[in-house]
Amino acid sequence: MIDANQQKIIANFKINRDSYKLGNIKYIEFFLTKIDPENVEHLLEIFEQKWDELLDEHELEDTTDISRFYRLITTFKPALSSIVKPGQTFDSICDVAVESFNGVLNRMRRQINDDKFRNKPKGAILPGSNKSLTLSYFCTVCKQIFNVDPKKQDEILNSEDKVELPKHCDKEMEIKIIRNPPKPKEEQIVKEIKIYPAELLMGHLDSSEAHAEYLKVMSVGIDIGSSTSHLIFSQLTLKREMSFFNLSNRFVTVNREIKYEGNIIFTPLIDRTTIDIEAIVDFCKEEYKKAGFTPEMVDTGAVVVTGETAKKYNAAEIVRRLSSESGKFVSATAGPNFESVLGAMGSGIVALSKQNQKTILNVDIGGGTSNLAISSNGTVLSTACINVGGRLLGIDKNFKIWRIDGPTEFVMKYLNMHYTLGDIIPEVDVIRISREYAKILLEVMSGRAQSPLAKDLLMTEDLDFSIPIDEVSFSGGVAEMIYGNNAEHFDDIGSYLAAEIKNLITEKGITLIEPENKIRATVIGAGAFSLSISGSTCYYDPNIQLPMENIPIIPINITLEDVRLNFSKMRNEVTLALRNFDFQEGEDIVALYFKNPMMRSDISLFAKAIESALPNSIENSKLILIILGSDGGKILGLTLKKETSIKSNLFCLDELDLKAGDWIDIGRSLKESNAFPITIKSLVFNKDKKPKME
Repeated sequence: MIDANQQKIIANFKINRDSYKLGNIKYIEFFLTKIDPENVEHLLEIFEQKWDELLDEHELEDTTDISRFYRLITTFKPALSSIVKPGQTFDSICDVAVESFNGVLNRMRRQINDDKFRNKPKGAILPGSNKSLTLSYFCTVCKQIFNVDPKKQDEILNSEDKVELPKHCDKEMEIKIIRNPPKPKEEQIVKEIKIYPAELLMGHLDSSEAHAEYLKVMSVGIDIGSSTSHLIFSQLTLKREMSFFNLSNRFVTVNREIKYEGNIIFTPLIDRTTIDIEAIVDFCKEEYKKAGFTPEMVDTGAVVVTGETAKKYNAAEIVRRLSSESGKFVSATAGPNFESVLGAMGSGIVALSKQNQKTILNVDIGGGTSNLAISSNGTVLSTACINVGGRLLGIDKNFKIWRIDGPTEFVMKYLNMHYTLGDIIPEVDVIRISREYAKILLEVMSGRAQSPLAKDLLMTEDLDFSIPIDEVSFSGGVAEMIYGNNAEHFDDIGSYLAAEIKNLITEKGITLIEPENKIRATVIGAGAFSLSISGSTCYYDPNIQLPMENIPIIPINITLEDVRLNFSKMRNEVTLALRNFDFQEGEDIVALYFKNPMMRSDISLFAKAIESALPNSIENSKLILIILGSDGGKILGLTLKKETSIKSNLFCLDELDLKAGDWIDIGRSLKESNAFPITIKSLVFNKDKKPKME
């Protein structure tokens, strides 16, 4: 229980938060004077504004000085990152902040929990008033102890003369002082209130103890979309702390900085079904020159073919060509769900959902598709994609049709329209088509696809609406017009679609917010957010050639406990999982994924069960790729090599969050760190629907 004194201290503990803010700002100023003396005032202004914004977001929920002081600590690091990049200076500032904050926290801890403060007696201790001590008679002959009458005890304690003591065993007894055990009073059984240290609240260990290791990685993102194509270069800062905050020593991305945002061009097509590969390659080469980068300088990244462009017959060829010529480990990617994740990440909505603690639906509307993603607490929970986009019908300023894509043929048939290339379409019919697209989009934004047209145009499963959505945001090229940032006519229906979507949003009373990035959301996602890092405790046969591309993930639903109960279950589960994905054991290269094997107590049994499940792979010397959701890749690999017949072509990765339907690319280890760069993606090319409606 929390006693009354503790409750009173908590309620009345006064912290002048503003004075601690000012103190922190003063020593930040000291550091900034050393690294950027010309911009100190401007940087401090940015820092103060960001810190105040973060504190104000939680003003209503922080009702005590202690909770407000906790908030001051937890928001310090995010505010600091707005002006100082991760590195030695950043860590040094955090070191000083931790020491300063802990001074207050230690004082708080003592006052609330220390018995010396809570139960300190008031005034002098009078003779006989200390109830924890008792006088007793002690016989020095038989060693027995006898109680002293309270009146006699007072006489002994208060008399200035020697008091005659009773005899036992014919000898006068002595006085013995005995300390009484504390009585189990209710007020003494007090629950200690835990006051967390600043380093834990801030997520920062003293840099002199953390042995932090930083890596700078240059990443490229290339987006070949239905309407436009563009690229960006980003510098990623990876940090590995050897501390109790990072028990596996895994690298974590701590900063993303865009170094170059390229020009935006209309995606060049030779005809309706063919991408102009050479034009795209020439464009990218020119952008590299403008940015001042060469492919050798690029460590990682992703080429993403999105929307209707992914349906072109040479889509796979273009991403393979660009990925092979763009850097050391640049993945070739496509797929509607993957695009949805990149759009939500690159728009800034995923980060915003964590910052604001809200569930946000982001809809990235491009030229050919709309990619939907629900984010909550910094995690993408559900994705979907539908064929709704601004370039699915191409019209010039005179309303002459120069492009009709498959989805628009669906919509025209539904609306009983009959237009072909070269026809002049009345503006009223352009509005009708745009309104139908908007209605379909709002339908899948609000629930399951119900109408025949929505079901036909939906490219994925419906969104999962089990968590209520608080806000909606839009990114992509059409979003620029939804928010009124660009009203130009681009020879398509983008502006009409934006207007109809905006009207429906207003009619339905949907809470609309504006993301940080719109038209560049997907390419920023590809360049800055597509990279994942494995744990540092991996096992790798150096004879395996890297990078490896397009490895399908096969989840195996089994734990060590299952193996203990039935050793053959591992082989049965692997066989069943491979059959479900149309793969053959010993012929196809796949990654077997164990999300939570719980194997540390008997890793030998787990290793032998894996051996029993892969007889053909072992016989044919095929690559055996095992991925764990938790730590333990290295010890599993060593055990497999030592105690089974698997002696080579073995690769064990760990600490990756994967699922059925994922594909991965694996790059070379990051500068001898034994951590491997991973791109988790989906691959969908040349997927097109035919109208179902009669």
